[in-house]
Amino acid sequence: MFRPRLLFSGCVFLAAFLLFLVEPIAARQLLPALGGSAAVWITCLVFFQTALLAGYLYAHWLAHRAIAAPHLLVLAAAAACAIAWAVRPLTTQIGDQHPIAAVFAVLSLTIGLPFLTLSATSPLMQVWWSRMQGSAIPYRLYALSNLASLLALAAYPTLIEPQLTLRAQRILFAAGFAAFALISAWLTLKMRATTTATKELPDEVDAPPAPLWHKALWVLLPMGAAMQLSAVTSYLTSNVAAIPLLWVLPLIVYLLTLILAFQFRMMLPWAIIARVMVVMLGGLAYSLSRTNVSWPLWLTLTFFLIELFFACFFCHSAACGLRPQRSSEATLFYLLFAAGGALGSFLIGIASPLLFTLNLDLPLTFMVTALLALAVNWRGAWSQRMLWIVASCAMLVLVFWVRAAYQHNTTVAIRNFYASLRVTQDLSYPGATVRTLLNGSIQHGTQIFGTEELRHTPTTYYAPGSGVGLALDNCCAVRPRNIGVIGLGAGTIAAYGRPGDHIRFYEINPAVEPIARNAFTFIRDSGAQIDIVSGDARTSLASEPPQGFDVLVVDAFSGDAIPVHLLTSEALALYRRHLAPGGILAFHISNQHINLGPPIALLAESSGLEARLFSTVSNQTPGEFGSTWILVTDNPAFFELPRVAAHAFAPRLKPGLRVWTDDYSALLPVLRW
Repeated sequence: MFRPRLLFSGCVFLAAFLLFLVEPIAARQLLPALGGSAAVWITCLVFFQTALLAGYLYAHWLAHRAIAAPHLLVLAAAAACAIAWAVRPLTTQIGDQHPIAAVFAVLSLTIGLPFLTLSATSPLMQVWWSRMQGSAIPYRLYALSNLASLLALAAYPTLIEPQLTLRAQRILFAAGFAAFALISAWLTLKMRATTTATKELPDEVDAPPAPLWHKALWVLLPMGAAMQLSAVTSYLTSNVAAIPLLWVLPLIVYLLTLILAFQFRMMLPWAIIARVMVVMLGGLAYSLSRTNVSWPLWLTLTFFLIELFFACFFCHSAACGLRPQRSSEATLFYLLFAAGGALGSFLIGIASPLLFTLNLDLPLTFMVTALLALAVNWRGAWSQRMLWIVASCAMLVLVFWVRAAYQHNTTVAIRNFYASLRVTQDLSYPGATVRTLLNGSIQHGTQIFGTEELRHTPTTYYAPGSGVGLALDNCCAVRPRNIGVIGLGAGTIAAYGRPGDHIRFYEINPAVEPIARNAFTFIRDSGAQIDIVSGDARTSLASEPPQGFDVLVVDAFSGDAIPVHLLTSEALALYRRHLAPGGILAFHISNQHINLGPPIALLAESSGLEARLFSTVSNQTPGEFGSTWILVTDNPAFFELPRVAAHAFAPRLKPGLRVWTDDYSALLPVLRW
């Protein structure tokens, strides 16, 4: 029986590896059309969890039927879809669709059927193996599938993404799926020939059915774990970067807890889990209340991933301890488990942005986790029950505490697919009112409402001494300027507008323009003619005739969620088509966690352009922040101008870095830990 065992194990391993290999590939493919938004991955997670539920439902249906033809047809159709996607991926067209609908539509049409087939494999093979051998359900195959998933996720940002283009990654997936389809088809035929769907296993005769309360927890506990995964991932990708590394790290932790729960359920005593969970929830609760404080990348990752590990390990180990004794309920267990995962990701990825104008995902998730711990331990020791009663009350207080912290001095709060925006107003500048636009904890513009001069002063990263200030003041002498800006923010660059100038903003988030026009006055007070184009900048520029910009400002990077598709060789070629002769590209690269200088310098060098780095420190003028800009032009004489040359530095290249294209990019080598 070695050969069937090997084939069953190999099929489960390969299916899980491909399942979690295709996730970052598919999401990475979607980023450009959606402006590099961090919400892309969270929406993809909702789709993946929903497709996983559909796969488990399909496995539950197929496991109780001794028919091979439907599954063979599904395998053949899924293989055809995988090959078609590898050869020619479907282009994402947003149009009038909501971005979430666009994500679901594209993923369904490209990887939907292959994903469903792969996700059904583990529970289906476990039931088939149990029937062929007349034994109990081999739950260790579930741990094996999670190990394969873990390997795929670890390999993607470290080995696959830095070495292979997206096309090569799709071909790799399609080849692996073809091999999986052949193995799965053989096992399907083998199963049809050796067993019947009505065969009852010996272990079902005396085993009691699972009580209703257990079935409820099969849903609620995975829901809590999925909420943890989605909320932590959303926080990291929104406040650090929307890159595969920060997608897969939380997912790796999530899968690791599944492996430990199903394979080594008694590895960690509950007393240790409970104490660490309480400490981590309390520590992160404090950090969330500090809404305007930024933490180092390594510290943020460490704390959030540790909290995620213990919370998910609790949820998964508790659910595993309640798994059914009857093999006939095994696929129902996985079905409800997947339903909980889909529900948790839906609550964070879709429901929360619709229900709350403020981002309360993490505190709400912490409260749900504490309530689940209370439910699981309600019949346990008195001390544990009291511990989680107190913890649940504390997490409820945290929700209102964070809400109050976000509402403090907030005059406008809007949340949508692209961002969670707030406008705050305070008296932080002597004798004046200061209004600030924030996305999470990142400032996207500040205006000082004091004297007339202060109100018209460009602030934050756009002060006169910044790279963009030098470009705008020295590009065109006294003649009218034609300026393009990717990223509107508070509209601060409009403060540079003089009569006769033309400034054209490109902004993907529809919520930003009303804020810039109504909460700030840079646009209203500008002497320039102002246009604002809605939608992704690259898509808009590609559809427009050459604009002849004297300066094109690429300012989509200060939010710390990096739209890499704005930094590729194809993007640079598009920018050059819209520049006037001798025009200047001004890349804003102020970022806490990623050093974008080397890839932009390499991009400029590969295109025969000159690049210089401009860096300033805070508080040289009222409201000014430290900023980092790279100016790129085909006019070397610009960098020889006295005012420009005094502040310019040659950017450093990074050995081994490759030029980024639409088909290849890797942010891991330029992370600041």
